[in-house]
Amino acid sequence: MNVFRIVAVCAILVAGTFGRLPASDDPHWHDFDFEFGTWKAHLRLLGHRLAGAHDWIDYHGTLIVHPLWGGKGNMSELDVSNATSGIVGGALHLYNPSTRQWSVYFASETGGQLGVPSVGRFENGRGELYDHESYRGRPVYVRQIFSNISPHTFDFAQAFSTDEGKTWETNLLIYYTR
Repeated sequence: MNVFRIVAVCAILVAGTFGRLPASDDPHWHDFDFEFGTWKAHLRLLGHRLAGAHDWIDYHGTLIVHPLWGGKGNMSELDVSNATSGIVGGALHLYNPSTRQWSVYFASETGGQLGVPSVGRFENGRGELYDHESYRGRPVYVRQIFSNISPHTFDFAQAFSTDEGKTWETNLLIYYTR
């Protein structure tokens, strides 16, 4: 059983332990509904991060997104590759109605554990989430942006900052299409 199915089972058990979430008219519970289903993914990864490099590595594959709790969460599975390597991972997206923010936890097949959550919200059809983490022993501020959202496409961009957001280096771009 892969890590994402284990996370899904745990999430369902936790929800059952605390009872059903109350119904709400909060439209932000549905911010990630656009992701549900299967997508073609074109992923571009900066080969050398935080080094002033411009060497992008391209991958192609799929993203499959499963809803949880009627849209109050979801789980995604990403599987992309090129002629020499691949990336298998996914994310758990959870909505907190008290803060009206989403937390997104990424995990890779190689790491086998959920990472630091990026936290943020959607405004005017664009999602921005942030976190602090370490990249190769160096503290970084991370920004994730979901944009260009339509029924047939959306984009994802990740950037690192070593100066608390004064400057950003984009290091991951993913273009999704149906």
